[in-house]
Amino acid sequence: MKNSEKTNVMRLLDQKKIPYVGHTYEPDASMSGGEIADVLNEDAEMVFKTLVTQGKTGQYYVFVVPVREELDLKKAAKAAGEKGIGMIRQKELLPLTGYVHGGCSPIGMKKPFPTFVHETAKGYGKMFVSAGKVGFQIELSPEDLARATECGFADIVQA
Repeated sequence: MKNSEKTNVMRLLDQKKIPYVGHTYEPDASMSGGEIADVLNEDAEMVFKTLVTQGKTGQYYVFVVPVREELDLKKAAKAAGEKGIGMIRQKELLPLTGYVHGGCSPIGMKKPFPTFVHETAKGYGKMFVSAGKVGFQIELSPEDLARATECGFADIVQA
């Protein structure tokens, strides 16, 4: 991937000497995470979406779950040690994280927030997350994502 095609997430990983593989696809505003997995020709269980929430205490949290799964807000609150958690509004995403809907990465947000990845990621040698821009994904190991984000792993999806 040429340097001009790199996103800030990729440059951040390069600085930290964390290995990754960049992938691009032709974005379509109506694409679901499952469709992105199909375009990447990868198992949707290994392609993750990034969700930003806010706890009752006012603290923000980031949750990374497989694209075809739904975040369980009760499990998420428990993982974060909160009494309750709710999704932030879409219009809050860009000012808070620096990312737009569909291009939100758990890596390189404006401020680091406590981050939790669904525990199934630990069972894969690789996983895919947004590279911080619509049409860009990165492939890396769950351990390398943990190095980049200092995330924890927990059961956070609906059963």
